[in-house]
Amino acid sequence: MKFRHLLALLLAFTFTGVHAQSAADFGANAQHRKAAVWPLKPTATEAQAAQLSARFLTRFHYDAKPLDDAMSARIYDDYFKLLDSEKVFFTQADMDKFAPLRTKFDDAIWNEDLSGPFAIFNLYLQHAVERMNYARGLLKKGFDFSADLNYTFDRKHAKWPKDQAELDTLWRERTMNDWLRLKLAGKDDAEIRKILEKRYSGYIDRVKQLDSEDAFQTFMTAYTETTDPHTDYLGPRQAENFDIAMKLSLEGIGAVLQTRDEYTLVRELVPAGPAANSGKIHVGDRIVGVGQGDKGPIVDVVGWRVDDVVNLIRGKKDTTVRLEILPGEAGLDGKHEIVTLVRKKVSIEDQAAKKKIVTIKDGDVTRKIGVIELPTFYSDFGARSEGDKNFKSATRDVAKLLGELKLAGVQGVIMDLRNNGGGSLAEANSLTGLFIDRGPVVQVRDASGHVEVEGDDDPGMAWSGPMAVLVNRGSASASEIFTAAIQDYHRGLVIGEPTFGKGTVQNLVDLDRYTQGGSEKPQFGELKMTIAEFFRINGGSTQLKGVTPDIEFPKNGDDKDFGESTYDNALPWTRIAPADYKPVADLKAYLPQLQAMHDARVAKSPAWKLMLDELAQSKIVRNKTSISLNLATREAERKQQDAIQAGFRARHKAIDGTDALLSDEDKVLDDGLNADERSLKIELKLEKEAKKAKDVELNETAHILFDAVGMIKADPRLAAEVLPYGGKFSVASVADKAAPAATVAH
Repeated sequence: MKFRHLLALLLAFTFTGVHAQSAADFGANAQHRKAAVWPLKPTATEAQAAQLSARFLTRFHYDAKPLDDAMSARIYDDYFKLLDSEKVFFTQADMDKFAPLRTKFDDAIWNEDLSGPFAIFNLYLQHAVERMNYARGLLKKGFDFSADLNYTFDRKHAKWPKDQAELDTLWRERTMNDWLRLKLAGKDDAEIRKILEKRYSGYIDRVKQLDSEDAFQTFMTAYTETTDPHTDYLGPRQAENFDIAMKLSLEGIGAVLQTRDEYTLVRELVPAGPAANSGKIHVGDRIVGVGQGDKGPIVDVVGWRVDDVVNLIRGKKDTTVRLEILPGEAGLDGKHEIVTLVRKKVSIEDQAAKKKIVTIKDGDVTRKIGVIELPTFYSDFGARSEGDKNFKSATRDVAKLLGELKLAGVQGVIMDLRNNGGGSLAEANSLTGLFIDRGPVVQVRDASGHVEVEGDDDPGMAWSGPMAVLVNRGSASASEIFTAAIQDYHRGLVIGEPTFGKGTVQNLVDLDRYTQGGSEKPQFGELKMTIAEFFRINGGSTQLKGVTPDIEFPKNGDDKDFGESTYDNALPWTRIAPADYKPVADLKAYLPQLQAMHDARVAKSPAWKLMLDELAQSKIVRNKTSISLNLATREAERKQQDAIQAGFRARHKAIDGTDALLSDEDKVLDDGLNADERSLKIELKLEKEAKKAKDVELNETAHILFDAVGMIKADPRLAAEVLPYGGKFSVASVADKAAPAATVAH
């Protein structure tokens, strides 16, 4: 679940929040980052952080491996994979030149001499600029698309280009494909040249902003993920963002920013945040300057990296920041405005638990099914330890939502954990406790082999009625702990795709605590290190295998590229003794009937058939590794694809009424543009349209629960078997549980 391309560091949008540097310090540093001095050189702090990380990883990691020549070779391979996974920047000659370093990265870390890794990074920067300038040069003459040529775009398993001539051929094909995509989208030659010149020049500008911090982060990512897939090094900035993601709050202005061209745009406003409350900042506005306090100078931020702009805006609660705004509707020559804001604590509610009610009608019967969508297992450990009664916690929020759903009269509850990548282990434990009376939830084995059983000791349940857990391949870690416990207890139905397969536990090590630097601001970063493995209460592991649903939905086809089993250094699946527990029900008593009813229903469902057809088409496209550069061939393929997608859109409109927001121009299958080249207005329209689309999997899950409720109501004897504890708990009478203390994050 890590980035696989270096420039992902530059292209993501991000929240504005707290920063650890003073404005003066950061301003100077950001100006340096805007035009980094090449060649890049490692700092003494970075070299020390690498060695300190190695000490921890070789001694305290759950599966500690020596940092030796063998590990060096693996780090070397992964470093080049991070820098140039498609083999389009380095040649075989470059690889021959750097080959002696293959077994020297261990020495580089132990001896605090990172000159070798930085030499590789510097050559990557040089080649990236050279390649983009070569592509720009090709634009002047244009291309002949009458020849029968093919471009292989999937180069994961390709060999390194043997020399410059082979690399030039590869980049000519890449540039031809960029041109041809725009041509097929209806652009004329002059417009194509303008778009691609701007794209390639912008890429060069972003490459030139990469600095030693980026080089070090990339190298340390290669080292840590070579140790195991879920161990990570987090530089000071990454560590801060990880903390924000866990506690779902920050201190800032409440805006999501994104880079487009040379400008930092406001992409979203957080409801009730200072920016939204001001009424003076709007989506699409450009931030061109930032000033600290009421009188601090306005710093021009045009051309800056978005993370630099964000960190300049971030600040402590109740402090003032001034933004120089170019309104989005005013155009580039519009009048600038100065907006003064006072930073406040802002909650990131889009990642918090949310509820809704799905009403299912079948014949003359209508039932309400509650849905709780949980994107992550979050917990504000700091606020809790400080005694804040309103600290953010996934369990607390879900308990509150369950109470509201009970008052609304729902007859079943779905926990929607699709694409929930995990979070706090303690939250997974306490959240399970909302659905069982008491008992073990998860077993945790440390590096010494000691097994600790963690569970719920708080009697009662927040919800005692029928429930289901909806999962997919993106459900991982804490999601799998919760899902496995619900399944082992037979507490609820598990529905969807097999999960990710992450069965390890990570802890954060603040490296600044183990240094004598004396600085108040973080310098050495944090190590997110695997320290344990968790096991189901039945003794099995979710490692590699994940959780297999009771009722499986079709796979979307990404399991070959996504999931624990795709990592070549993942820990093996193992088993330990089961915990002392007893299932609270026997769902096998009606699972075959529910499966049969599901099969019969989806066989007649137009929405389900459409989903299957779209998955099949997606797999066809995903499995392609090359594409023609012949105009006539591509036009024929384009016509065929346009017809397929038009058919899909028509079927969607007939089923759920979507597609109404988009004009014919917006519906082009492939406009040839990168994401940041499209109009923000169109991008937001497309996202809004996607959210309106019918959620076929969720609706079918609700219908399965509808069936379960019907069977329970019709047969008291069956109800005693499938309801928890024989149905002795009343949904209407049980008290909401509170969340126990949170401990380990992973």
